[in-house]
Amino acid sequence: MATNYAKWFKRKATPQNKPIPGSKQRKNSAGGYDWGIDDWQRFDRFLILGAEGGTYYIGEQKLTEQNHDAIIRCVVADGLRTVNRIVEISDSGRAPKNDPAIFALALAATHGNDVTRAEAMARLPEVCRIGTHLFHFAEYVNAMRGWGRGLRKAVARWYNQRDADKLALQVIKYQQRDRWSHRDMLRLAHPKAETPAHDAVYRWVQSGKDGMGAREVTRRLPFNDSTAKYAAVGEVPRLIEGFEKAKRVTGKKEIVKVIADYGLPREAIPTQWLNEVAVWDALLERMPMTAMIRNLGKMTSIGLVGRFSDAAKLIVQQLRDQDALRKARIHPLAVLTAHKVYSKGSGMKGSLSWKSVSKIVDALDDAFYATFANVKPTKQPTLLALDVSGSMDWCTVAGSPLSAREASAAMALITAATEPDHEFVAFSTRIKPVDISPRMRLADVVQRISRIPMGGTDCALPMIWAEQENVNVSAFVVYTDNET
Repeated sequence: MATNYAKWFKRKATPQNKPIPGSKQRKNSAGGYDWGIDDWQRFDRFLILGAEGGTYYIGEQKLTEQNHDAIIRCVVADGLRTVNRIVEISDSGRAPKNDPAIFALALAATHGNDVTRAEAMARLPEVCRIGTHLFHFAEYVNAMRGWGRGLRKAVARWYNQRDADKLALQVIKYQQRDRWSHRDMLRLAHPKAETPAHDAVYRWVQSGKDGMGAREVTRRLPFNDSTAKYAAVGEVPRLIEGFEKAKRVTGKKEIVKVIADYGLPREAIPTQWLNEVAVWDALLERMPMTAMIRNLGKMTSIGLVGRFSDAAKLIVQQLRDQDALRKARIHPLAVLTAHKVYSKGSGMKGSLSWKSVSKIVDALDDAFYATFANVKPTKQPTLLALDVSGSMDWCTVAGSPLSAREASAAMALITAATEPDHEFVAFSTRIKPVDISPRMRLADVVQRISRIPMGGTDCALPMIWAEQENVNVSAFVVYTDNET
C-alpha cells in the first residue's frame, strides 16, 4: 500500500508545545515555543522590568544570568548606544525601580572599551541620583572590577558636582546601604573639596563633629611613620548642624522645633521620636512625594492622618498635583502598589496596620491615572486583549503585591484612557468581547474579568478573531503572564 506523504503537510494548527515547522521558534521557559527576541530587546525589558522575583516561569537567578550575558553583548557591540539607553530609561522614570539601570551601568563600566568606560563614568550622576543609588553601584562594580583611577574620579565628581547644601542632604538622608557608607566612598575616591563648605562636609562624614578642628594623623608604614597635618575647617551646612542637634534633644517640643527650623528629613530623626504625631506633622510639611507615599500607612496608624484631619487634606492635595507627581518621577506601578497596600490596611512586611482613609484611597487612585498624563496616543484603532486564564491570579508582578490580573487590568485601563479608538476583548482558549470603560474603577474591572470562564492560554486568539471578524485594527496590545 502506498504511503500518502501529503497528509503530513496539510495546513493545520500547531500545538503550543511544538514549534511551527520551518519557523525557527525556540522553546521558552513555560514549555511552549515562540520566536526569540534579540539582545537589545532583552536589554530594554531588563532596564524597565528588571529580574526581581524572576518571571512566572523562570527563577530570578537564571533570568539575571541571561540578562547579564545579553547586556555584555550589547556593551561589546555598541557601548555608547548601551550607555545612552541606560541613561534614557533611568532619567525618564519609565522603570518602577532604578536598580536594573545601575546594574547595567556597572557592566558597561566594567566590560566596555576605553570610550565606553569613560562614558559610563561620566554619566554616573545621571543614573545614580541619590546616595542609595551610588551605594548600589559601588556594590556592583566592587564585585566586577577593581577601583581604578577612572572610577575614583567618577565617584569624586559625584560628590563635588553638588553644592554643599544638597550634598549635606545626601549624606544625612542616605547614610548607608549594601554595607557601604559615605565614609567608605570618600576614603576610596579621595575627592578634592571644591569649596570650604565641601571640605567641612567631607571632614564631618569621616570624623564627626569632634574632628572639625586642626589635627594630625599618623599612619604607620613599614620603615617610618608618616604624619599629615590638617587645618581646621569652617562651619558645616545648616542641615548637618540640625542633625547634630536632633541627636541631643530630650523633649518632644524641642525635636519638633529642630525639624521646623532646619527642615530635617525623617532619616535624620532619632528612632525614639518616630511614634509621635507632632513629629510626623512637622515632617509632613516638607516631605517629598515619594517619602509621603511610602509613609502613608505609618502616618495613619499613629493618628496623624484621619477622616477630617488637616494632614489628610494636605496629602490629598499633593497626590492630585500632576506637576509634583511628574517632577518626583513617580512610577504608575509604585502608585498602584501604594493604593493596594494602603487600601488593605497593612504593610507587605512587618506588623504595622491602620484603618485607611477613603479620601486618600481615592486620591491614590487619581494619582495612578495622573502619572500617565504624558503618554502620547497613537490615535490608531487599538485592540486591548486581556488574558483571563487561571494563572493570572497565581503570581505577583515585579516584586509588588499586584497579581498579573490586577496589573493587566490597570495597564489596559490606562491605554484605553489614552487611545480614543479602542476595544476590549478577553481570551483564554476562546475569545470573548468584554464591556470595560476607561472611567471604571480598577477593582470593578478586575471583578468583571474574574467572572469570565477561564481555561488555558492562546495568545494568538485576538489576532485570529480580528481577522475572522474583519476588524480594522492597527495595534494589538496583549496583556498576559504567558511567555510569547
